[in-house]
Amino acid sequence: MTAWVVWMVIAVLLGVAEVFTLTAVLGLLAGAALLTSGVAAVGLPLPLQLVVFAMASAAGLLAIRPIARRHSQQPRLERFGVDALVGRKAYAVTEVTVREGTVRIGGEDWTARSFDESVVIPAGATVNVMQIDGATAIVYPEE
Repeated sequence: MTAWVVWMVIAVLLGVAEVFTLTAVLGLLAGAALLTSGVAAVGLPLPLQLVVFAMASAAGLLAIRPIARRHSQQPRLERFGVDALVGRKAYAVTEVTVREGTVRIGGEDWTARSFDESVVIPAGATVNVMQIDGATAIVYPEE
């Protein structure tokens, strides 16, 4: 078996392992092995092939891996579901107390409770959604 085939097999095995681990390290090593298989196909001797593999691996790990890690650790920018309702403005359809009430959030009516026990929100008032507790919006009057 020729050297370039061996490097190609190593690249494929590392690539498959990367699919299961998703660490970006094995993918970078697979790329280095793929580059080395090209160098081996040209006919460079084994010691130079190892140097190319080491340099390509180091370059990938030092240059690309920090970028990949930074992108994978960024928080999600969009909120989904009921989390997207927190912070939105709503309209009190009925009087909202600490026990009961109804608000309209984006065209949908939600049961609601007042965030502050001592505050009674009159019907027609604009409120801010502070949190969602199950199917109930916890609201506070807009000032």
